[in-house]
Amino acid sequence: MSKKKNSIRGKKSRAAGARFELKVRNSLEKEGWIVDKWTNNINLKERKLVKVKNKFLGPGKPIMLGAGFPDFIAFRTKGKSYEIIGVEARTIGSLSKEEREKCEWYLNNKIFSKILIAKKEKEERKINIKYLDFKEKYNKT
Repeated sequence: MSKKKNSIRGKKSRAAGARFELKVRNSLEKEGWIVDKWTNNINLKERKLVKVKNKFLGPGKPIMLGAGFPDFIAFRTKGKSYEIIGVEARTIGSLSKEEREKCEWYLNNKIFSKILIAKKEKEERKINIKYLDFKEKYNKT
């Protein structure tokens, strides 16, 4: 493959990922969640939460706002308290080893009560979102 074809494929892939993230966000908001972009990440070596830096992509291109992990923080009232979850949008629904370690850290340190992985599910000509609970998918307690 030529560099130009790979570049075009990368642009299409990033655009599709951004569209899926927006669809996930809208879906959660319809379910009564208050959703925001999560702008933190975990430094696994130091085992601490760090703020993600914005990325300068070059002149004439918009700055990419901090791409934290997971993609979203969502919360809603649950009685007199709040339920706070992390949501990672993944078209195929799987996480890398490093991302699984980060999820475990978030849950063990009680940053989120649970982490959902939003996965694309194609049904005929319609794309649905299936939410997978991290603990259930990866058998973590």
